[in-house]
Order: sequence, then C-alpha cells, then structure tokens
Amino acid sequence: MSPILYAFPVFLASMGVEAWLLRRRGLPGYDIPDALTSLHAGILSQVAGVFVKLLTFTLYVLVYQKFAVTAWPTDKALPWVLALLAYDFIYYWAHRFGHEVGIMWAAHIVHHSSEHFNLSTALRQSSSGGLFGWVFYLPLAVMGVPPMMLAIVGLIDLLYQYWVHTELIGKLGWLEKILVTPSNHRVHHGQNDYCIDTNYGGIFIIWDRIFGTYADERDDEKVVYGVRSPLRSYNPLWANLQHYAVLIDQAAASKGWREKLQVWLAPPGGWHHERVQPFDPAGFVRFEPPTPPDIKRYAVVHYVVLALMLVHFLMVQAGLDTGSRLVYAAIILASAVTVGGLLEGARWALAAEATRLVATISAIFLWPVWFTLATPMVARVAMVIGLGYCLWWAVRLMRTSPATAAVAPAE
Repeated sequence: MSPILYAFPVFLASMGVEAWLLRRRGLPGYDIPDALTSLHAGILSQVAGVFVKLLTFTLYVLVYQKFAVTAWPTDKALPWVLALLAYDFIYYWAHRFGHEVGIMWAAHIVHHSSEHFNLSTALRQSSSGGLFGWVFYLPLAVMGVPPMMLAIVGLIDLLYQYWVHTELIGKLGWLEKILVTPSNHRVHHGQNDYCIDTNYGGIFIIWDRIFGTYADERDDEKVVYGVRSPLRSYNPLWANLQHYAVLIDQAAASKGWREKLQVWLAPPGGWHHERVQPFDPAGFVRFEPPTPPDIKRYAVVHYVVLALMLVHFLMVQAGLDTGSRLVYAAIILASAVTVGGLLEGARWALAAEATRLVATISAIFLWPVWFTLATPMVARVAMVIGLGYCLWWAVRLMRTSPATAAVAPAE
C-alpha cells in the first residue's frame, strides 16, 4: 500500500484549511473542476504506480545487490542525511531533464498543466513519469544506498514538496537561498518568460543556484501558471496523453531519422528554443468553462467514492491476479474520465456516465464480493438506490440537453 495514502487525510484537511484562508483573505479560491482534475490525476498516478513502481524498485534492488561497492549503515544519522542530500541532488537533474528532454516533458507536463496554484496542484502527478525517472537513481545503488533507505528518503523528498504549492505564503527571507519555498516554486510553475526552465530543486534550492537555473519571484510581474500549450480539458487521461500525441504528430511530420529522434530528445522549444515566443501575461485567458454548481457538487461526491475505491484497490491489489488488477484499474480510470467530462460539459460525458452507472449497478447485483470485499446486502441496496438516482438524473438530462449544462443530483 502506497505510503502516500497515509498522508492523504492530511492532504485533504490542509486543502480545506487553505481554501478557507484564501476566502478569508479575499483571495481567489479553489477552482473546483481544476482541483478535481488534479486529484483525479493523482489517483491515476497511484494506480499506474502499482504496475510500474514494483518493476523499477526491483531493478534498483538488483543493481544494488550486484554492483554496490559498499553498504551504507542505517543505524546512524549521518548516512541518512547524506542519502537525502544525494537523492535531492539527483532529483534536481531528473527534474531538470523532465523539462529539457521532449519525451520526459511529455510525462512531466501533467504536473504543470494546472492554471491554478494551490495544494491540490501538488497532487497532479504523471502516470508515466515512473517509466523514465528511476534510471537517474541507479548510481545510488552502486554507491551502496540500501533500497529501503532510498525509499524512505525519496518519500521525505516527495512529501516536502507538497507544502510549497501555495500562494498563501510569501517570501521567507534567507531560507529562499537554501530551501525550495512556495515563492521560488511558484516561479517554477509559471509560464512567464523569466519563469521558464528554473528552480528544479526538490528540497534544496542550492542546486539551482550552483548550476545557474535559479530565479526569484518578481514583485512587478505576477506569475501566470500553466504551460504555453494549454491542456484545456478536465480529462485526466488526456492530461497524461496530450503531449505524447503532439510528439507523435511532430515526429510523423519530420523528415529523416535524425529529425524524428530530435523530436523525442530535444527540449520542448527545440535545441535552440526556436519556437519559444515572448509571453504576454496580460493576454492570458484561463480555461474556465461554465460548470453549474450542482455538477461540481456531484463531481466532489463521486471523487470521494473514487478515492475510497483507490484505497481499497491499493490494499488488495497484491492479492489479485493481473487480470483483476487491470479490470479494477480500468474501472477507476473510466470513472475519473467520465466525471472529468461532466465538469467540462463534453457531449459524450452524459452517455458515458449513464453507461458507467448501469455497469456499476449490474456489478453490484452480479458480484456480491467486490474484489475480495464482501458487501452486506444493506450496503448493496443503499448503493443501488444512490446510483439509480444518479442514473435517473443522467437519462433525464440526456433527453433535455446535448451537454451537461443542467443540474446534477447530490448523492
């Protein structure tokens, strides 16, 4: 079970506090569809991790067992401190390559696709990033960092990065010179000219200062969040696939194998940033389609259900065969995608949602045991009633409107 899930209640509580403080200070609050897209992307990332992380961690263990020149002791504080420093140093380079190599940017762009900046943005993680980043950490295996030590310092590095995704905290004085802070991380998420390719550190910003990639947040130019090629969707699957599709199109249009290879290996702007154009913050328009409040509430309720499904999936997946894991993962994926479609008013979303609800109701009737979870009859009846109400809403709305511009029920 992913250790991140133990921190999940803290994440949700802190997002609630942040939203309350933003409203109290008269600042722009959470955009519910955008935040839910971040949370859906986080769910898909955790599901994908079941299939990817075991393989990549196993490869690290094999390299450690075969090539480690020594074994770092785990019963003293200094090796842990050095391991954390070494991990963060490698994270800097892995993160930097994630911005400067086309195929790695295709994975990492998910995290930057939000045009808002709050604690939910921290959870907008890639489902394919694990395919590339693990290679960077293999030198630690050769150096003798034990696998469990790597896992723990990696978790510390990851959890640290959560709190820096907020606009509530200003500059922190001398800490800006040493640590990644909300201020210098806001710059990292900006698409302003001075923000591009800056502030890659995980915990320590000193790497950026050493290697010339540091930039201060400017008081005279507000950071505009997001990417130059905007996602313009609340579909978490498309968020993960969009830039891969761009690279495939560019490679197909390129002539010769060198040009095709450059598409995948060059920075997003090309080797010489030929395609990077000056950015005008005043001309930026956020993606904010009109989503009725009741549909937002509907999506929030279904996100809670989806989060509970994720917890159960991660608890039982080790005891499931590969086929059952894939089916459960597909159910979670379909749920996140259809709810995202409702939020953006996609014309296919209502039919997809009705289909999902019918399939779920059928599964409750046909499978008294839901992936090892025996469901009491009372709970099954209650779920069917709630889902049936949602289905009635979806069918009624399909008859009156081709899009989702109407009222959704609260379960």
